[in-house]
Amino acid sequence: MTRRRDALERAMAERAVSHLVVYGGFRGSTEVPWVTGWHVTREAVALITPGEQIEVFVQFYNHVPNARLMATGATVSWGGPDTFATVASALEWRGASSSGVGWIGPLPHRAFERLQPVCGRLVDCSGAYIRLRMIKSEEEIEWIRRGVEMTDASLSAVMDALEPGATETHLSAAVEESYLASGGTNHIHFFAATPMNEPARCVPAQWPSSRPVRVGDVLLTELSTSYWGYPGQILRSITIGADPTPLYQRLHDVAEDAFTALASLVRHGLHVSELVSAADLIGDAGFTIYDDLVHGFGGGYLPPIIGDNSRPNEPVPDIRLEKGMTIVIQPNVITPDELAGVQTGEMILVTSQGHERLHTAPRGFLRKA
Repeated sequence: MTRRRDALERAMAERAVSHLVVYGGFRGSTEVPWVTGWHVTREAVALITPGEQIEVFVQFYNHVPNARLMATGATVSWGGPDTFATVASALEWRGASSSGVGWIGPLPHRAFERLQPVCGRLVDCSGAYIRLRMIKSEEEIEWIRRGVEMTDASLSAVMDALEPGATETHLSAAVEESYLASGGTNHIHFFAATPMNEPARCVPAQWPSSRPVRVGDVLLTELSTSYWGYPGQILRSITIGADPTPLYQRLHDVAEDAFTALASLVRHGLHVSELVSAADLIGDAGFTIYDDLVHGFGGGYLPPIIGDNSRPNEPVPDIRLEKGMTIVIQPNVITPDELAGVQTGEMILVTSQGHERLHTAPRGFLRKA
């Protein structure tokens, strides 16, 4: 935590700000936990001033005792009826009207209404935060390994629960049961089941369907179980009681070839434009993609985020991979009519010479007998 705060203070100095407002809300925050250890419930703001102890303002009132137990090296208090009115008062007391104030996180409009009158100037420092999250420390990598283990267990739970008559909601329940006792939490578990002979879904869905799974279906999965904010991610396609049809086998072969081609390039110093070019085999085969081809992960949905030339996510970022990045390669190869598709891929760790496979779950096109 000391290393993180030192890095943030250096970023503040580079941007000539004397105070930093770190915001998170609705259990979706990565920023406040990274700075303090408090995993936001309703809303929280961490106020950082170099040389001063961090102040954390929490909503709701009855969440304060738990936040005091979890927040490291910080004072915790209730944010009052209006969190940002309380933060504005604290900034005014610290003399923010004569200095710059940086902010990180998805600040709502009401925050600016409260903060602007008491701040000399407001500076968006979110980009500096994202940059810090892209490179993982050794401690973070160890926690990611825990999240990866739980994510692999989630896939095993899906395989165990998958049978004719089961629904995507049943599979969701099996996934959550696999990790709750171990202290894991859900990041995502997305599914899409469709008959291979009359496909109508090409990418995993964010909300589960109540349609019963049938023999001859294919199930597309995207699973991420998190350990204290550090998730793994694994993507697999599974047939139910049948071999893949020729179309689905072809789709998956192309997806596997794309994953192998991209993973073989990954190393410290690689410009991500080379990954885009390596994925041309998808378009050359007459297919395209729906999901992003590659993205950073672990501490948010992070750069580099790229598509391929058949479905560009332009502009291609001017980013080189660095040792310590964790990225997900996930070729979601689909037919141009968007009726059929497969999903494969997983999170890997960028190393100086290449990459390390983090997941141990079986690769390939899976089948549930």
